[in-house]
Amino acid sequence: MDVPAPKSYEIRTYGCQMNVHDSERLAGLLEEAGYVRAPEGADGDADVVVFNTCAVRENADNRLYGNLGRLAPKKASRPGMQIAVGGCLAQKDRDTIVKKAPWVDVVFGTHNIGKLPVLLERARVQEEAQVEIAESLEAFPSTLPTRRESAYAAWVSISVGCNNTCTFCIVPALRGKEKDRRPGDILAEIETLVGEGVSEITLLGQNVNAYGSDIGDREAFSKLLRACGKIEGLERVRFTSPHPRDFTDDVIAAMAETPNVMPQLHMPLQSGSDTVLKAMRRSYRQERYLGIIEKVRAAIPHAAITTDIIVGFPGETEEDFEQTLHVVREARFAQAFTFQYSKRPGTPAATMENQIPKEVVQARYERLVALQEEISWEENKKQVGRTLELMVAEGEGRKDGATHRLSGRAPDNRLVHFTKPGQEVRPGDVVTVEVTYAAPHHLLAEGPVLAVRRTRAGDAWEKRNAAETAKPAGVMLGLPKIGVPEPLPVAAGSGCGCD
Repeated sequence: MDVPAPKSYEIRTYGCQMNVHDSERLAGLLEEAGYVRAPEGADGDADVVVFNTCAVRENADNRLYGNLGRLAPKKASRPGMQIAVGGCLAQKDRDTIVKKAPWVDVVFGTHNIGKLPVLLERARVQEEAQVEIAESLEAFPSTLPTRRESAYAAWVSISVGCNNTCTFCIVPALRGKEKDRRPGDILAEIETLVGEGVSEITLLGQNVNAYGSDIGDREAFSKLLRACGKIEGLERVRFTSPHPRDFTDDVIAAMAETPNVMPQLHMPLQSGSDTVLKAMRRSYRQERYLGIIEKVRAAIPHAAITTDIIVGFPGETEEDFEQTLHVVREARFAQAFTFQYSKRPGTPAATMENQIPKEVVQARYERLVALQEEISWEENKKQVGRTLELMVAEGEGRKDGATHRLSGRAPDNRLVHFTKPGQEVRPGDVVTVEVTYAAPHHLLAEGPVLAVRRTRAGDAWEKRNAAETAKPAGVMLGLPKIGVPEPLPVAAGSGCGCD
């Protein structure tokens, strides 16, 4: 008697880290329900294709419907194939998706991702589209099974939703008000991950350092950082993305005094102009922002600070833009992720007067990118001669095979390519190197590796890799690398930029 092959799945992820982590959960849910990941390069040939969408870009819906249109003939020729759409755009557009693409089987929102397997089965049995959008969080997503993309580094959600009302951002309307997890649940998840071999975690929240507002403790985030410092085997702690409004002195002290909290901070600026910040409803001004940078550098001298900046917000004058350039010069960011403003349908900014012409936005964007490139290179040159401990990374050096190098992340999250040592080195292991060369977006350590430390994280990677090679390679979820992503090209950024 032939046993039917398990159904395959593919997940396509767009947007911010929240969507990335949600896709890990969707993968976990599907695998728990008996699905297997489609082979590498399936490109829509899976039994179930899931789109985990983002709604913060002006062209997000065009991109989705274009991809759905390309799948329509595949579905027509493949009986039993199903297509599901979830995430922020699904939460926003609801019934519109099925009207525009009637071949979609399931539409689910940001609050009920745990229902995906049930909705797929219901659509199959009833032979009609299932649209189910919860208006509020049904259960904290971290209670769901998760198929994590890395054996040595992991996202850990500490909150969902956001209480801010930034005029360019639609996320609060789609993900709701902030809901915090209990500290004990967060720490229990981290301890479980460490027990499985994970050595680096990134605390994740839409406004991560506002953690505690929902549970009534204004110092809850700094306490959480300090508690992470007591977890044996946890080597690196990062967090993203904080809001300047909630960046308090107790958080800076916790960062400086907790050894496994890394000397790295990603803190969105968005604009250096007080006038534009007010129009954005950002609750800080230039002086406050630069004051935080100064305090962080005083407490953590080697901290690498990165940011997000929006160029061309409605009403931005040349003088406003010059104020942004001023902050960039003063702050000396290791990297800045820059976005050309685009209308987010449903946000107040989309209907504001004085929308900036595209050619003006493009010109300002290019000036900002050029300035930041110069600063990034200058800051990286200061790293030459330093001895650094790198956590070996997987898949971050696109030319490693040709150059006989490996790649890793320094404590401050800078990407370092280093000479491949004679002994085996696995992702998750730690090497000690001396930096010999700096480029704007990476460092080189061209001399011999000074030391190699095999780790439990490397053991976990080796065990997982051996298990993966015993079955067909899976389709990646479109996940960014753990840590700060690579710099954006000159074209408009594709990320959220809404923190």
